[in-house]
Amino acid sequence: MMTPNKKIYGMLLVLLLTTFSCGKSSSPVDEAVNNGFDKTAMLTNYADQLLIPAYADLQQKLLLLVPAINTFLAAPDVSRQQDLLPSFKAAYLAFERTSFSQFGPAETLLYTNFMNTLPATTNDNSDLQKIENNISSGSYNLSLNSTVNQQGFPALDYLLFAPDAIQKLTAAGSANRIKYVGDILNRMQELNSSVWNTWKNTYRTQFIANTKSDAGSPIGYLVNQFAYEMDQLKGPRIGWPYGKQSGGIVFANKCEGYYSGISLALAIENLSSLKLLYTGGSAGNGLSAYVVALNKKDLNQAILSYFDQSINKLQAIPGPLSAALVNHKTEVDAAYKEIQTLLTALKTDMASALSVRITYVDNDGD
Repeated sequence: MMTPNKKIYGMLLVLLLTTFSCGKSSSPVDEAVNNGFDKTAMLTNYADQLLIPAYADLQQKLLLLVPAINTFLAAPDVSRQQDLLPSFKAAYLAFERTSFSQFGPAETLLYTNFMNTLPATTNDNSDLQKIENNISSGSYNLSLNSTVNQQGFPALDYLLFAPDAIQKLTAAGSANRIKYVGDILNRMQELNSSVWNTWKNTYRTQFIANTKSDAGSPIGYLVNQFAYEMDQLKGPRIGWPYGKQSGGIVFANKCEGYYSGISLALAIENLSSLKLLYTGGSAGNGLSAYVVALNKKDLNQAILSYFDQSINKLQAIPGPLSAALVNHKTEVDAAYKEIQTLLTALKTDMASALSVRITYVDNDGD
């Protein structure tokens, strides 16, 4: 049995604990600001200055690609094929600036999978055969998940720039082939437009409002996507063609943009875009500033240095990458090692500093 004094003391203790607990609860304001850093402002910058504009830019580049492709398809020859290349390259480079944001509406639609599953071929060319089967039969459904490697940029790369592309586009019965190119291009425009509009109309508000760092949060997504894109650069874009999964046997045809010969430019653009996203663009309000606000200035400087060194090493590789994998192994090795160092810094050190758990599974085996 409690005495009156103990009862009063107990009531006061409960009151104090309740007051303390309320004072320490996580309110929207507390979540939005960490060490004086405004996370809402950072997410707003990402949405309005980097991610949404990237989709808008790609949509414009795809619109410009349509007449360029149509001009080539009207009378396919080497000259028109070369005239087409700059528009194709511009659109593919623009995609590299959207591939980072494989979350939200992009994740729902499997946007990156349909736009750029790498590569559009396997060791036995079975994926290319599936494309050829689609064309010959005239029957296909590009919305099926099983068709991700039969469409998008890799498929256009093959259909428009393979060594026998012109021959096949001018052969008897080429109407199905020309239609397939058009269907792929329409599908890409529809996918990008859908993701872009969802970002503008609904997802932007959700993205900016959630300033937590747990799994499924925007900051959690951002950190995971940095690590994932670096794994993609280390694996499918560089490591796999270089033979890191095949005991040193080079598979040059696994290069992104292999047939058009723009693999190196795509890798450089991908990495340069990642650095821009890390810094937050011209506003300078990105994860870089957040890391500094958490008293990790040295880590931030190291990451920026690793970015620069990796980009410089990629730029030092003589193009095309498919040939450099065999003829310039020293330069490729140097770039690959720098990319590994940057990947570790982002996937381990940055994630730890921001209290974000890496949730995707890396099973590239290299």
